[in-house]
Amino acid sequence: MDVREKIGPAVEAAEPSDNGQAAKAPAEGSIAARPAVHRPSPSAADCGPVETGARTNGSHETGNGAARTAGNGSIEAGAGTNGSAETGNGAARALRTHRHTLLSSPHPYPGRLIAVEGIDGSGKSTQLKLLERWLRARGYPVYFTEWNSSRLVRNSMRRGKRRNLLTPSTFSLLHAVDFADRFIYQILPPLRAGMIVLADRYVYTAFARDVARGVHPDWVRSVYRFAPRPDLTFFFRVPIDVSLERLLAGRAKLKYYEAGMDLGLSTDLAESFRLFQGRVLENYDRLAEEFDLRVIDANHDIAGQQKVVRRMTGEILLEYDEQRARIHHGNSHGH
Repeated sequence: MDVREKIGPAVEAAEPSDNGQAAKAPAEGSIAARPAVHRPSPSAADCGPVETGARTNGSHETGNGAARTAGNGSIEAGAGTNGSAETGNGAARALRTHRHTLLSSPHPYPGRLIAVEGIDGSGKSTQLKLLERWLRARGYPVYFTEWNSSRLVRNSMRRGKRRNLLTPSTFSLLHAVDFADRFIYQILPPLRAGMIVLADRYVYTAFARDVARGVHPDWVRSVYRFAPRPDLTFFFRVPIDVSLERLLAGRAKLKYYEAGMDLGLSTDLAESFRLFQGRVLENYDRLAEEFDLRVIDANHDIAGQQKVVRRMTGEILLEYDEQRARIHHGNSHGH
């Protein structure tokens, strides 16, 4: 069944300035650091149109070296003649309210959205595949989607990586376009159809990686503010050296961008990986606290992790099962 449908306006985004942000030290957690929280019943309301970047009622103006996006609730960011960044009143309001996004409350759709997060080599993809197999075996309608898989930007991303043309800002924007395209065609339709959507990485990947590359966290969040909150997000936490060992066990060498070599942190590939992924891990630790990501100790054996993943998934599917049973009961009486 083709679940694609076209919705929403075109994606609009202005390139941000790159600013670093200090991160506090991570805290170690148990294999399941937080108890599951029961999901409130979804409403019939829609989350509205899809927008990436600023919502504008005006025109795009470019002059004196500055790129400006005008409009109600817009984000204005651009370099003036002196190279400095200017942020208008609309931008300031948008950035101050970046937490008041769709991630702040449960989505209204009949389906369920489950995401996995973690640094490279955390084993999250393995766990999600096992969960997918388990759900399908129990008759659940499942749709799988993964990060950086949109055909819309795949070739541009590859060319940019191959020629080392991607700045932190352009890298961030390409991933945002990729996510927006996947959200429109791969995430929203099955959610509306009542399916269980499994996402290998979600917006939290951008919140962790892009900020680690120096992109301003407020800007990143404003770009993804159209994204609905998952019903459950797992964060597979693993030490840097363990992830490095796992990656090198599966291939000859690390990839240029996963090691953060574009940032010039070190000329040594492995050391650059440790430094960059360390930043990403610190950001994930903060996100786990802020967005209630369920922390899984990825040092445990695969079967032990999967047992916890299935238990937590089963808890958020209790209400979903009841809804499906009521629909099935109503349909059977209708015939």
